[in-house]
Order: sequence, then structure tokens, then C-alpha cells
Amino acid sequence: MYQIKQISAKETYSVRQPILRVGKPFEACVFEGDTHKSTFHIGVFSKSELIGVASFMKNKSELFSETNQYQLRGMAILKEFQQKGLGKRLMDEGENILSQNKVDLLWFNARDVAVPFYINRGFQTLGAPFNIPNIGKHYVMFKKLIY
Repeated sequence: MYQIKQISAKETYSVRQPILRVGKPFEACVFEGDTHKSTFHIGVFSKSELIGVASFMKNKSELFSETNQYQLRGMAILKEFQQKGLGKRLMDEGENILSQNKVDLLWFNARDVAVPFYINRGFQTLGAPFNIPNIGKHYVMFKKLIY
């Protein structure tokens, strides 16, 4: 019923905009690192419609000592498809790809409303919450990957 496959950075914008950048111009959906060679994007499709996205970027945070780190950015599922396990499937696929490539750690800045979802996926928070202007309260989250 649902299919996950790798997509381009540009394809992610149609899902990022209505979920992560509501009311902002389409250009606000373009992230630094979207087109780097080491970055990959995955999408979940219902028939031929792209309904969820996640982007994984090679990016080392000074908060962690691991050498080979990736950052999750722009994880989003269209509203009418949320609560169907599709976010879990996207995360599982992304983590599998990272583990196959011997990535040690996945980290990201999670919106406060998404923290329980990620905790249920085995991620941990690090430090106090912080505010990203015009977006809201976030937590740094991470998981050490096994390969």
C-alpha cells in the first residue's frame, strides 16, 4: 500500500512546506546541505503521491564525540497520513541505510511535539530545550547506531 524510495531534495519541498514551514514561502523549505553528495532523501508514497519525507545529512555536531555522524532534517508526514506508522517506517529505512554505511550516530533538533515519537524509536534528548525563531521549541536528540 505504501512504498519508500529515495527522492531528490526538490521533491521533499512539497511535504516540508505544509508541515514544517506553514505560511512561509517555498524557499524556506530549502535546507543547507540538501544537495551535498553525502545527503540522501527518502520519501513514502501512497500510490504515486508523495506523502512523507526525511532527509539525512552528513553533519558533525560538537555535542558528540563520534566521528561518523548524520543529522536528520525535514522529517514530515502530510497531516491526513499521520498516525499510520509511516514516520516509523521512514525512520527505520533511514537508519538501515545509515547502518549499512557504518554511520555511528544520528542526531537532530526535534520539535517538542515530536519528542515522544522519537523516544519511542530509541532516541534520547540531550540538554535543555531551546527555541528556533519563528519555528518553536526544540530538543537535541540522538541515537547511537549499530551496524
